[in-house]
Amino acid sequence: MITIKDMAEMLGISTTTVSNVIHGKTSEVSQKTVERVEKLLEEYEYVPNISARSLTQNCSNIIGVALKCRKDKYTNLIMDPFFGELLGALEAEIRARGYFMMIYISNDISEIIRNVLTWNVDGLILVGMLHDDFIRVKSRYKKPTVLIDSYAPREIMNYVNIGLDDEKGAYEITCYLLKMGHRKIAFLADNMEGVDYIRFQGHQRALLDYGLEMQEENLLIFHPGTVERESSLRELYCQAKNYTAFMCCSDYYAVILMNYFMDRGIKIPEDLSVTGFDDNLMSRIVRPALTTVGQDVTEKGQLAVDYLLKMIQGTEFSESDVKLPVKVVIRDSVRPVQPEESPKE
Repeated sequence: MITIKDMAEMLGISTTTVSNVIHGKTSEVSQKTVERVEKLLEEYEYVPNISARSLTQNCSNIIGVALKCRKDKYTNLIMDPFFGELLGALEAEIRARGYFMMIYISNDISEIIRNVLTWNVDGLILVGMLHDDFIRVKSRYKKPTVLIDSYAPREIMNYVNIGLDDEKGAYEITCYLLKMGHRKIAFLADNMEGVDYIRFQGHQRALLDYGLEMQEENLLIFHPGTVERESSLRELYCQAKNYTAFMCCSDYYAVILMNYFMDRGIKIPEDLSVTGFDDNLMSRIVRPALTTVGQDVTEKGQLAVDYLLKMIQGTEFSESDVKLPVKVVIRDSVRPVQPEESPKE
């Protein structure tokens, strides 16, 4: 393959000039010279050697993205529209900033740590870390790291997390249901950790503000695994008659629930109101369109990249827990009821 030195000699210019044109730094290069270099690049189908550039600059221009998922929840994490949108936003922003993205997905934090330690990346973005996951990563991985949607223990210092005001979002969507007259509300999640637990706290706070107490039987846990999903949905279907509304911790689960119920004769929202959380593509195309809590997933990805690149460039953050705003998006899956109205039999 032709080298920068070869091209410089052929054109009678410096290797620096050729390199500047290749990497888009043409402010101090004449247009005529730029055209001569580009013509030669095209003629010889020149492709920059990223590995060699990394060695000379002591950086890789690669950002690592590691996602921790639950084994019992996903066979393919990216099928979830939320994660698809987030990864798309991360890749677009990383590419726009002149970097490349490497990605690793696993339900095993030890496996994630073992693999990212072998990567020659300039920094790492971690998604979905729970409990002591970040402690374990931080003890082994010493380069800049940014979290997304993670709830690190309070004793952890010097971390950056780009998240959402989950508690407020759950509070506001619960208040909306209460204002619509609903009192028998089921809270549906697949666990009581991290994001779902914080959303549950917001739900509880709204109930208390209306003089109501969260009853244990109104907390419903959905088991999304391939083996358990059908039996879990059957159980939820049997319990549906006890409620006028289901508040789901994600649009993904809300849509699954709506379709299952409607296939079995429960009308949404005539018989049962349903809300979600995220405002992703599924919430907009399902019918009836889903009332949900909106968040800007693209902004979340962009901010994570921005913080990480600042850290790579030397900026230090003692602690930064960014909480992006939320809003209730009202569509067609909730109907008003009289507060004393009984659940559908």
